[in-house]
Amino acid sequence: MQYVEFKSAIQKHLRGRRQGATWVELRETLALPYDRPCPEWTKRLEQEIGLVRRKGAGRALVWGLDRAAEKNQ
Repeated sequence: MQYVEFKSAIQKHLRGRRQGATWVELRETLALPYDRPCPEWTKRLEQEIGLVRRKGAGRALVWGLDRAAEKNQ
C-alpha cells in the first residue's frame, strides 16, 4: 500500500464517522496491512487532511478530521 492509497482510505472513512475511530478500528475495518501507524505518514495526514488525534478510553487515541481544516480543502 502506498501513502496515497492510505491517505484516501483514512480520509474517506473518517469523513463518514464524525465520532472518529481508533487505530485498531481503522486497521480492521480498512484491512490495513500495518500493526501501527507510520509516524511520518501520520504527520503528513495532520498537515494534508487535518487529521487530529484526541484521547479516547484508556490509552486509545481517537482519530478524526479537523472540520475547519476540511472545509478549507
